Amino acid sequence: MSAPVFSTLGCRLNAYETEAMREMAEAAGMSGAVVVNTCAVTAEAVRKARQEIRRLARENPGAPVIVTGCAAQTEPETFAAMSEVTRVIGNHEKMQPETWAQMRSPDLIGETEKIRVDDIMSVKETAGHLIDGFGRHRAYVQVQNGCDHRCTFCIIPYGRGNSRSVPAGVVVEQIKRLVGRGFNEVVLTGVDLTSWGADLPGQPRLGDLVMRILRLVPDLPRLRISSIDSIEADENLMLAIASESRLMPHLHVSLQAGDDMILKRMKRRHLRDDAIRFCEEARKLRPEIVFGADIIAGFPTETEAMFENSLRLVEDCGLTFLHVFPYSARKGTPAARMPAVKGPVIRERAARLREAGEHALRKHLEAQVGQMHHVLTEGPRLGRTEQFTEVAFAEDQPEGALMETRISGQDGTRLVA
Repeated sequence: MSAPVFSTLGCRLNAYETEAMREMAEAAGMSGAVVVNTCAVTAEAVRKARQEIRRLARENPGAPVIVTGCAAQTEPETFAAMSEVTRVIGNHEKMQPETWAQMRSPDLIGETEKIRVDDIMSVKETAGHLIDGFGRHRAYVQVQNGCDHRCTFCIIPYGRGNSRSVPAGVVVEQIKRLVGRGFNEVVLTGVDLTSWGADLPGQPRLGDLVMRILRLVPDLPRLRISSIDSIEADENLMLAIASESRLMPHLHVSLQAGDDMILKRMKRRHLRDDAIRFCEEARKLRPEIVFGADIIAGFPTETEAMFENSLRLVEDCGLTFLHVFPYSARKGTPAARMPAVKGPVIRERAARLREAGEHALRKHLEAQVGQMHHVLTEGPRLGRTEQFTEVAFAEDQPEGALMETRISGQDGTRLVA
């Protein structure tokens, strides 16, 4: 029988967990199945999941189809109703080795229980399954899962559960192994990364973890942190930004909007001025730092004036990399019951935000021409700077290496070296 076919939709954490599932399925001797790891962040993400399931079922006739991930956790009946689907398993269950041992083909086909999704809110610990070396050129390390906050637009806490942290000692030991295997960059990932440590003894903060990693793993060339909530940035995190050159000068900030009324209706914990102040402070501490951000266009009740406040945030915060999300109502969230903005208006506002993001990126690229950068190569002719800016090389380079190079130009979307 052939090895299981895995398909990942959504975030980097999902991709990390797919690798964990692959290892567990292989260890259990599972074969001949299709596994789809879904995303629930928008209604469009759920639609794409159903589309992917149908495509893979057509391409693998007769193979059991197992659906898991956030969409499977939040609306298991949707997928159980699909004729192509054999089993629906929850986000907690997918990280348990015994789940995969119990689903070896052909046993799977004969079972009658189609949904195995327990209450994710009852889960108190992170899965202990750590992947040494997920990623070909940089390693991703999951240090946190779940979220304790309840933003009115977000379904993710119901897919991921409450916040759980991986102990610092476990994280450090894994990163030591990764450095020993030759990785030059490690990225800390999680659902709500800045909540790391709140459930651990002594309630350490993310900055404490960052400083501990850099102190105890001196051979690690580059440490990067993924999306953070700026209002939760602690003193040690800011100290690391200011003083630790091995912490990369790139932060992706969860902003979502730039209007105070919309932020309150989103149930965010920061206001517009908080976001601007954080970016200004971080830039003073580390002048070369760049920011990415998530911004939602067309949140319910958003007027043109409110949207303009979000649009101006791109310049006021000095954002470089913009992730624009046209608002999508998620059933079961408070925002879905609020007065909606019309679809064409949402799409038009999203287009304007993307245009502002493209302008900001071009401005950043132009400023890098002639500068020297240490680039981590991701392919023979592709890499990324310390600021996570993409670089195209004119000649082949060794993959996974750190190359010091002068930027000779830019093409509007990436740098050229």
